Amino acid sequence: MERHLAERDWKELRALHPIALDRFCKRVLADIVGAASDTSRGNHELYLAICKLIRDRDHQLEDAFDDMRRSTAVIQIGRMCVLGLVAEDEFARFSDDMRGVVETIVGRLPYCGG
Repeated sequence: MERHLAERDWKELRALHPIALDRFCKRVLADIVGAASDTSRGNHELYLAICKLIRDRDHQLEDAFDDMRRSTAVIQIGRMCVLGLVAEDEFARFSDDMRGVVETIVGRLPYCGG
């Protein structure tokens, strides 16, 4: 999908990127703490569960945050939205065109999440 990305939207994404990344990491760390405190499992089971959790989240992190480029901006915003990392007021800062394209890709959203 080759589209012209408005400078305004590129600036908003660059500002949002570290905020959403921090939210993602905070959530993953909380998930790890929760998994590690499961007393119904043995240590090896816990270790394997945490490894799987990290692998799964690492794929999400890669898809949403790695290799940020103008050509992948719409997809990355959409992925951040699907992960619930973008607050309503943050999503509203993007242009109407960008919001419309993201909503079309992700599905009808009242806002992205967060």
